[in-house]
Amino acid sequence: MTDAQDAPDPRTDAEDVAAFLETVHPYDSLPRDELARVAGCFGRRTLPAGAEIYHAGAPLDGLFLIRRGGVEVLDGNGALVSLLSARNSFGERGLMRDGRAATTARTTEETQLLVLPPADFRHLLARSEAFARFFRRGGGSEPRGADLASMKVSDLIARRPLSCAADTPAAEAARIMRDAGVSSLGVTEPLAGGGERLLGIVTVRDLSGRVLAEGRDPGVPVHQVMTADPVTLPSSALGSDILHLMLERGIGHLPIVDQGRFAGMVTQTDLTRFQALSSALLIQDVAEAATVEAMAAVTARIPHLLLQMVGSHVSHEVVTRRITDIADAVTRRLLQMAEAELGPAPVPWLWLACGSQGRQEQTGLSDQDNCMILDDAAGPEHEAYFAAFARFVCDGLDACGYVYCPGEMMAMTPRWRQPLSVWRDYFHGWIARPDPMAQMLASVMFDLRPIGGAARLFAHLQQETLAAAAQNSIFVAHMIANSLKHAPPLGLIRSFATVRSGERRHQIDMKMNGVVPVTDLGRIYALLGRLEPVNTRARLVAAEDAAVISPAGARDLIAAYDLIATMRLENQAALVKSGRRPDNFLAPYDLSDFARSHLRDAFVVVRTMQSALGHGKGAPG
Repeated sequence: MTDAQDAPDPRTDAEDVAAFLETVHPYDSLPRDELARVAGCFGRRTLPAGAEIYHAGAPLDGLFLIRRGGVEVLDGNGALVSLLSARNSFGERGLMRDGRAATTARTTEETQLLVLPPADFRHLLARSEAFARFFRRGGGSEPRGADLASMKVSDLIARRPLSCAADTPAAEAARIMRDAGVSSLGVTEPLAGGGERLLGIVTVRDLSGRVLAEGRDPGVPVHQVMTADPVTLPSSALGSDILHLMLERGIGHLPIVDQGRFAGMVTQTDLTRFQALSSALLIQDVAEAATVEAMAAVTARIPHLLLQMVGSHVSHEVVTRRITDIADAVTRRLLQMAEAELGPAPVPWLWLACGSQGRQEQTGLSDQDNCMILDDAAGPEHEAYFAAFARFVCDGLDACGYVYCPGEMMAMTPRWRQPLSVWRDYFHGWIARPDPMAQMLASVMFDLRPIGGAARLFAHLQQETLAAAAQNSIFVAHMIANSLKHAPPLGLIRSFATVRSGERRHQIDMKMNGVVPVTDLGRIYALLGRLEPVNTRARLVAAEDAAVISPAGARDLIAAYDLIATMRLENQAALVKSGRRPDNFLAPYDLSDFARSHLRDAFVVVRTMQSALGHGKGAPG
């Protein structure tokens, strides 16, 4: 690199960098003194559009973190593998291997990078469990782990198998494919033990070339135009097997058959979708969207992104972080569109997310929870502007699939769109008078995270509130009691307490009785330790670092949370694959004995930690 702009600038102002790192995971999980130290280690580099940052095989200068701008990452063949934006890291894969780049990276626009030297990166890997876990489990933005070639075929099947009988008229088969938006059908016959035996496949190309092009009757049965006895693979095969067969045979549709039963179809479109779908690309599409409708088309792809990441065995905290990043991008784009529609705001404002978006824990099923803090200069004459502003953004979020909060905890509700002084009064009132409503509201608001606007409006409010709450023993006691209302679904004699009637009979709610009890524990630990992270997992790690809970208790609870959250996501992915809307309900007795036993053990850990907290013993050591 010879361009003067490419040379590292002098070390950046550490406080400025620390403020930025507080908004980036996993740095947001570091203790404050460690964060300040790390911030002083970063160098800064500003590059023009189209500049090469490094090329494959070259020595790496360090871990790169995008402060602003964009970067594309290419594999050894020059194929695009990632499009990165602000807060994305890259270069970690090479640093953890041999110090040389595994990919090529170059800017897509003028870009400012923060660069953490290799020695400091490795020091953090050794000292911070959260930091090591994030990057070693694939939390960075470089491709790793289960790529297309190493994925199992079962994780590539995009939908339940679609089929027709051998005597189905060609015209009817065409209608089935059109209505389902697919290009092929399995031609099957029923099996005595259930399921279907594959006789052949029929594709849109078959109907075009063998029926229309030859002037045959559209009523011809498909068995006369299908490809009989096609080559197949089992769902246990790898993506590389599909790639090799498609290339070798020149085919675009590959049926999957397990023990004689038709299990599904993998197509070239599925492979293309897998390679093209990433949170970075969705965020880029959101940023470029000109209309709310265009953004809604992007967010409609989130369930398939969830399916892909879960199938690639990406850790749950990375999956939910990347899905939340999309919600953040949608929100920021709507904020821009609102100002373009209504004109500049009359006074400074800040839009914040709470709930799962605030904690960066969104899954394939999320409503919206948000609020606005206005500058104290806001007066009655500004109400109409901010009411229209908030309505525009909340309506846009709803149109993009983030449905209105049933409890109306949204910025378009006047109560949650107030000047900073009113928000201070809210928090002080909840802490001073901890009735049940105050406890509920405080629980939600302790998960606030700024999304767009004047961040200074929240800079001191969080610290003030944590300090005041932690000093009020009555408030803390009420919050602890409130957190224990969500109990893990444990029954007697190693069983589960499932729903007893209705359509959810024999199921458990993996949100309210699974992750929420741990979320509540994390919030209490953050309150007790005055810890600023809002992400549940980051709170648990920070609680251990601050000795709020014992190392043994922290390890057990984190492991339990990982299992519960992972099984929740896997269940949602299975619903998406079956063509259903993801939800939070899981039938534990459909699991293997091994999985069911471990899930129950995880719930026992959570119950134990709740009991220890309720008895004022902290965490068992």
